[in-house]
Amino acid sequence: MVGPPGTGKTMLAKAVATECGTTFFNVSSSTMTSKYRGESEKLVRLLFEMAKIHSPSTIFIDEVDSLCSLRGSEGEHEASRRFKAELLIHMDGLNSSSDEENTPSIMVLAATNHPWDIDDAFRRRFEKRIYLPLPNDESRITLLKLCLEGVNLDDSFDYRFVANKLRGYTGSDIANVCRDAAMMGMRRKIVGQTPDQIKNIKRADIDLPVTVQDFDEAIERCRKTVTSQDIEKYQSWIDEFGSF
Repeated sequence: MVGPPGTGKTMLAKAVATECGTTFFNVSSSTMTSKYRGESEKLVRLLFEMAKIHSPSTIFIDEVDSLCSLRGSEGEHEASRRFKAELLIHMDGLNSSSDEENTPSIMVLAATNHPWDIDDAFRRRFEKRIYLPLPNDESRITLLKLCLEGVNLDDSFDYRFVANKLRGYTGSDIANVCRDAAMMGMRRKIVGQTPDQIKNIKRADIDLPVTVQDFDEAIERCRKTVTSQDIEKYQSWIDEFGSF
């Protein structure tokens, strides 16, 4: 899965494992690397052995570019090359045994924000390369409704109007904006107050309806984290290497 940060790649991987009823192995660079010689390769073997024992299973490699970067690059350590070779061998073993009967069912999922840094051999072994773009108009409205569930909203609040203002924001950015907007009423109440005065403020006095104006202020405070140049770079990569 390829896409900008904050588009829900990790959450989607967990949802896939839950819906399919598989054992979920969440792997990152910190869990697979070791300062001791040969330990990283042993961890790779152990990971796939455990996945077979607990099959059907899903191995999810988060930030896969940190583990499967281009081989032969300047400064690459010998231990890193051995680790990548071991991982490639085990991923190849999954492909060769998938057609045999009574073999453990193991799926390898990965997510990255930097697909152009992944080694071509690993890119080939990930048969499906799927782009997770920024949320569209309807998705932003849905995200707003989820994030504002249980929040006191003004009667004039317009989800579509606010969603249009959030064009270019990731799902994570939208969640941050919603949190910030929900706090606006409280911030106005405590400005200039002493700690003792703040303690005496009643909950009803700060539980004010969230308005579109609150979102305007929150959007000014919480800028989007992805640029149009970033989107063009992702789109160019997926146009060349995407597989659905």
